[in-house]
Amino acid sequence: SRRLGEILGVEVVHLDALYWRPGWVETPKPEWRRRVEELVRRDSWIIDGNYSGTFDIRFEACDTVIFLDVPRLICLWRVLKRRALYRKGGRPDMAQGCDEKLDLEFLKFLRWVWDYPTRTRSKVLKLMRENSPGEDIFLLRTQADIEGFLKRVRCKAARSPADAPSWGTPRL
Repeated sequence: SRRLGEILGVEVVHLDALYWRPGWVETPKPEWRRRVEELVRRDSWIIDGNYSGTFDIRFEACDTVIFLDVPRLICLWRVLKRRALYRKGGRPDMAQGCDEKLDLEFLKFLRWVWDYPTRTRSKVLKLMRENSPGEDIFLLRTQADIEGFLKRVRCKAARSPADAPSWGTPRL
């Protein structure tokens, strides 16, 4: 999302940074939905994050959906790498006061990542099909898919920066 935002010159909104309050306190659901509704009223945006409870709001407002559908071992590796990289402080895409910890909640998160392909993936794909019939949907499964997609966007942006990419104002 960060690289896509740089290519397109569009602000990237990390949902983790908005959803979590210091100390890993969740935002109440009604307040969270209102916040996401405000986000999608912007002229253009790239939203990074899962949070299936607001898919309906985001899918209705977007024109493109990018689903990173990478293998679970790669996801686990990236989570562990991120944990090691930011072990002494907060991540730039996370709310203040939500430092990376090695605790029971982190282990539960690892389990959620591991179970995602069998427990959650099909539900997310179903929600995408139901709520984004007119949008471009990209399922990127490998790093090569991701790099190829970014290269195509970069090329389109270089050819016609006023309306790049060719599918219109980016709202992902």
